Amino acid sequence: MSHRFSAVLFDLDGTLLDSIPGIVTSLRFSLEQGLGWAPDDATLVTGIGTPLDEQLLHHAHTHLGRSLSDAELESFRTAYIDHNLSTHDETIHAYPGVDEALERLSKAGILQGIVTSKPQSTARRGLGVCGLEDYFEFVIGYDDVVHPKPHPEPIIKALHMASVSPDQAVFIGDSPHDILSGRRAGVSTVAAHWGPFDPEQLRLAEPTREFDQIAALVDWITQ
Repeated sequence: MSHRFSAVLFDLDGTLLDSIPGIVTSLRFSLEQGLGWAPDDATLVTGIGTPLDEQLLHHAHTHLGRSLSDAELESFRTAYIDHNLSTHDETIHAYPGVDEALERLSKAGILQGIVTSKPQSTARRGLGVCGLEDYFEFVIGYDDVVHPKPHPEPIIKALHMASVSPDQAVFIGDSPHDILSGRRAGVSTVAAHWGPFDPEQLRLAEPTREFDQIAALVDWITQ
């Protein structure tokens, strides 16, 4: 059966896995340990979808008015990772309807891949905890590319791994960084409104489509 796309690429955090509370808590812990500063949730959510180091450097620069030294960044990073991994398995879960949606796409014969700004190992851990790893042909983490999202490189790499052209693929994400990365790579893009970003922020990135529910997204893909 012919479908709208041959390959579906997903962001992970905020798109398939509701890991945002754990990420925000670990970011706040790291910044509070290093700076004595505990930003609110809205401030910390803004960088989600980009690599951890970029988020830490941005938040620290906002508070200090200067960049972190390599040693300071290493300390902040270690604090985040230790805190996040200590709570990871208990705080992460799939969004409602994700398992059923991935099963439908799999039964339709559509290739599925992950493109995330997390390290590959942590991404696979989250998929494993949530029982979703078998749905995906590959996982591309920030440590698999030179230029992470919103650069197009992660999506271009995914296209090569899936052996499809840009017009045969769609990238689904919850952040403006996801949409920009997909657009720059020439694929169709979907803004997932069930993540932490305000829909108006996502519209500024000009996604191809927007959906409030993952079941409706799958209906569109499999038409």
